[in-house]
Amino acid sequence: MIIIQLLQILTIFTLFYSQLYCYGFSTTSTPINRRSIKRDDITITSKEYKDAMSTIDVASKSATPSDDLYDAVRVIDRNTLKIYPDIESKEELWKRSYGSWKLVLATGGGKFKTFKKVPIFAFAMLDEINFGNGIGLNENLILLSLLGPHELITRIRQMIINVDDIYIGSRNITEIVPKFIGDGMALKKRPIDYKKEKGSSRPPAFTFIAASDTSLVARGGSGGIAIWTRLDKDIRPAAYSNSSS
Repeated sequence: MIIIQLLQILTIFTLFYSQLYCYGFSTTSTPINRRSIKRDDITITSKEYKDAMSTIDVASKSATPSDDLYDAVRVIDRNTLKIYPDIESKEELWKRSYGSWKLVLATGGGKFKTFKKVPIFAFAMLDEINFGNGIGLNENLILLSLLGPHELITRIRQMIINVDDIYIGSRNITEIVPKFIGDGMALKKRPIDYKKEKGSSRPPAFTFIAASDTSLVARGGSGGIAIWTRLDKDIRPAAYSNSSS
């Protein structure tokens, strides 16, 4: 009986979870036309970078988009080649991205230039091995979460997402997940599996734009941009209580 109820909950929240990413942005990797991006002479030590990051931090902390938020993100985005000029600077970006995050603001696809509040509690977690994300009522009560080893392509600041386990209320239910749900979440799938499929299917991925002690900014494949704010608590005990991550 408990297993049936868990599967019913999983099915319901799978729908909510997919709606969240339709609301925010697709995570399917798509090339960005960098030639169309105007670049300034801005580095990570420039006043322009610091001002832009400050604008992002204020917005993420308050979960309220300012009128100049999109422009602030673009200042960093169009200057990533100079802000992160080498492998070392990109590795530092990864390290700043480690932690537990709450998704607070997102645009739609690449056509949209306005950030909107994310209406539910959605989190992301990144550590040295795994990437996890999910939804819940708050950071203490997680309803549905996914977890799997990430693949960092440092050269292009991209993180490929793999899903190995599914949790409900921090309980690992991977072994009892129906196949159609597992397939929908790309369970146990790897980048090589996408290459074997017909068409132009690509693994889900994020391209990281910026990270600070307060905020994380990344783009999905459709061009949509999301902003997370750092959580004070480690989300892993609430989301993955029986995981070694």
